[in-house]
Amino acid sequence: MNAVAVLLVLADCATLVAVCLDHGVGWLWGGAVAGAVLTIRGAWRLYRRRLWLSWLQDLPRSAASTALAFALLTGVGLVAGAPADGLAAAQWAMIAFALVIEPVRWCVFWFGRWCRKRFDRCDRTIVVGAGRVGVTLARTMLEHPEFGLRPVAFADSGPHPDREPPELEIVDGDLADAIVRLRAGTVVLAFSHTRESPLVDAAITAHRMGCSTLVVPRMYELHPDGPGIERLRSYPLMRLGTSPTSRPTWWVKRAADLVLAAVALVVLSPVIGLCALAVLLESGRPLFFRQVRVGMDDRTFVLYKIRSVRQSGEDDSQVKWSVVGDSRVGPVGRFLRRTSLDELPQLWNVLRGDMCIVGPRPERPGFVREFSAIHELYWARHRVPTGLTGLAQVHGLRGDTSIADRSRYDNYYIANWSLWLDLRILLMTAGELCCRRNR
Repeated sequence: MNAVAVLLVLADCATLVAVCLDHGVGWLWGGAVAGAVLTIRGAWRLYRRRLWLSWLQDLPRSAASTALAFALLTGVGLVAGAPADGLAAAQWAMIAFALVIEPVRWCVFWFGRWCRKRFDRCDRTIVVGAGRVGVTLARTMLEHPEFGLRPVAFADSGPHPDREPPELEIVDGDLADAIVRLRAGTVVLAFSHTRESPLVDAAITAHRMGCSTLVVPRMYELHPDGPGIERLRSYPLMRLGTSPTSRPTWWVKRAADLVLAAVALVVLSPVIGLCALAVLLESGRPLFFRQVRVGMDDRTFVLYKIRSVRQSGEDDSQVKWSVVGDSRVGPVGRFLRRTSLDELPQLWNVLRGDMCIVGPRPERPGFVREFSAIHELYWARHRVPTGLTGLAQVHGLRGDTSIADRSRYDNYYIANWSLWLDLRILLMTAGELCCRRNR
């Protein structure tokens, strides 16, 4: 499915090289032309993964992105006072690119459709919902392989009684197991006639398994095209974002976490030492506190904190909820909790890879089981690594606050994750620590 996107990138690059050489564009101007064109066309999602390989449908977006790159390069050249001959050569090269690239893109789309039909270059697909819409979608995929989807199973309790479905396996059980067993790369969420389909659970499961997820929207007959909307013949399909951990930018996040955690541990080591000394003077040893928490994919790890609660015999921290006014917390412990200094040893957890700087806060296994049974989609928080701070915490949801609200904020964070969102949360965390808001 990504092959067409790769071919489009290669076509643009080859065409840029050809027109720049033909018009005598120098290396500096050639790099500027290529950078402007490829960046803007990439930002406008011309290299996106797609079902409908329609050159005509994509033509307005392609032409507009090239025109914007032309205007941007011209404006920068004029403001910077660039030599007129170099700028003119770059402009003519971009005009030639705009004329040459569209026939090339038409050939790429035609070749993509031909390969899908001729060589069955299609994603193995599970259709969630064997009702009228699901059966029609599956039959459309089989009749039109040029859209790049090949149905291999329905996930439902049974087919629609009034429609003869294609001869596909019916999966009435664990969707994750079916995805692995059938080597499915795409999950399409339709509607079911026999029961209320847990479509949100199915979407999160597909997301977690790294599948491309397409959703038939409600009132799909009236749904317009737009960003993130695919077309399977007359059916609109909303494409959900991929799992954050599968994106290239997640590696940037991990690298930034390692650098920030290492620097913070070195810089804040005197602060950690003073906090540990204060705990020693107030209540003796141990200075640090270890606790089992649940991380990504329900894996457990040992979390480290500076101890803020006086030791009183048996350790009940795994099953007892921490509340404001706990008599076991002394003045030093209250100060550590109020300033979040007791959390600093978790920077070591970040270095080890147990946690990230930003993410849903980790919880103890017993409470995870309890909250997952009570609160809808609490279990879905564990699709990404846990964090030192998170979106729920900067909105005042820490300590003895609503678990349902925390879950909603955490799932919103995962669905909308970006490096910019992480930076916003870090800035809001700094504001929380400095201004003592929501405490």
